[in-house]
Order: sequence, then structure tokens, then C-alpha cells
Amino acid sequence: MAELLRTHPLEAWTSALERLPDTVRITAEPFVAMVDVRLGAVGPEVRASLGVDLPTAPNTWVPAESGRAVWLGPDEWLLSSTAETPEELETRVRAAVLPLGGSATDVSAQRIGLRLSGPRARDVLAKGCSIDLHPRVFGRGSSAQTSVGQAGVVLLALPDSGDDFVVLVRSSFAGYLADWLLDAALEFTTTPDR
Repeated sequence: MAELLRTHPLEAWTSALERLPDTVRITAEPFVAMVDVRLGAVGPEVRASLGVDLPTAPNTWVPAESGRAVWLGPDEWLLSSTAETPEELETRVRAAVLPLGGSATDVSAQRIGLRLSGPRARDVLAKGCSIDLHPRVFGRGSSAQTSVGQAGVVLLALPDSGDDFVVLVRSSFAGYLADWLLDAALEFTTTPDR
């Protein structure tokens, strides 16, 4: 039986992304396991079962043991893990939420992450994102389902300084978004002649 090899959807963009200066760094995050969780009520038993307090404030995320828990809606979260396979994460989360009337679905192949950092990262995103990205408004722990360029994304703010973000984009749009970000970053990566 032939083994299927998994290729990162942004492999062809790696060298172009690596050539960006420190003012705007864009890196493709490695594959992570992701599970979409649907659950009506969130109480202390969920924390005991999952090992993480699911964020209940809209448009927020929290660190989990080896990943993140992102609020997607009043009864929906995205859990990720760098330490478990997609099958392991789905099995563990499903076992925790099923007795509580919830569901868990493996969505690991659906999205890929791009990390933008550096002093001009917010400026690059602002060229194609309609939400206010100022750190006072979109600071550490904030998330949003929005668009960057024309691609639907889940955007996460990592520090309070406003210069480190993760953009989760559908794998089929990852190449488009990488091209768009490289183009948007041009203005902030060249020094004008004086």
C-alpha cells in the first residue's frame, strides 16, 4: 500500500516569506490538530473534562495545554493541539463533550496558520482587513472571524503590543493569502531612495 505524503500548502512560498525583513515577518505555522466543538452550556464540568476553560466572551481565545481554544460563536469553539494527532484530539474532546450533549469534529485539514510579526505586521493586515487592529481594541486574547484581502480568516492577536498575529485561513486559500500578504508587505519592506 502506498503511503500518502502530506505537503504543506505553503511550501512553495517558504523562500519568498523568508526573504522578508524583520519589519514584517510572515511564517507558515506547521500543521496542528484542530477540532470544532459544539456545546450548549459551558460549566465547570467542561473544564474538568477538557482541561481548558472555553472562552465565553465573544471574539476571544485562550491558550490550551498545547494549543488554543478560540470562541467562534455562542455554542462553538475551535480547539487546537500541537501535541496530539487529529484523531487523538478528536477522540479525547468527543469523549469529554458527548456526555454533556456536545459534539466534536476533526477540522485539521480545513485551516492552516500564518504568523505575522514585527513592527509593521498590523499595518500589513490593516491594508486588507476592515476591523480596528489597534492594540487597545484588538489586543492579546482577541480573535475575529473576518477577511484579509478577499480571504475569510480567523485572526488572533498574540501580545498586547499589536505586532504579533496568527491568521487561520482555509488551506485552499493559503496560497492566495500568502501572495496577498507578500504584496501588501512590499510597502513596508523597501527603503525609499532619498
